Amino acid sequence: MMRSGSFAFAALLSFCGVSFARESGQSAKSTLVVYFSRTGNTRALAEQIHSLIGGDIFEITTVKKYPEAYRPTTEVARVELDNDERPELAAFVENMEQYDAIFIGYPNWWGTMPMAFFTFLEHYDLSGKTLIPFCTHGGGGLGGSEADIRRICPKSTVLGGLSIGGSRARNSQREVTAWLGQIGFNR
Repeated sequence: MMRSGSFAFAALLSFCGVSFARESGQSAKSTLVVYFSRTGNTRALAEQIHSLIGGDIFEITTVKKYPEAYRPTTEVARVELDNDERPELAAFVENMEQYDAIFIGYPNWWGTMPMAFFTFLEHYDLSGKTLIPFCTHGGGGLGGSEADIRRICPKSTVLGGLSIGGSRARNSQREVTAWLGQIGFNR
């Protein structure tokens, strides 16, 4: 059974060409919030979204940890981007087919998602799914990440994303709520 507020979401997905195929007595597929966070800013944003829409939540972690300090992390991230690397992930979401809508959250690293998110998205066939990006940043907004998501997942519907300055991530509930309403996730 759909949660309260899911009817607006279902209408939006239907408008985007995504349907809720259900058999008698079977509940609608659900929503996943997946995120990658090094400092906790993106985690805070992901948790706000999850608390407002429900569903499941999953944190992407890499096998090889990033440095604790900011500058060395940016250097590693730059090398990964320049070399088009795909860092190994510690785990993946099981049963991805059960999700219709996937919120994908990340910090903006060098104008796009961390390469770990490329690893994650390329691992699945996300055809027919609705992807909803959100990011934290230090001034670059979403950068080219939405275009990268569309390139990696050409058979998915990508909704307009949300970008929040990293320093404001923990106190952005009003912006998050407004954005969710704009994309049809009202409660």
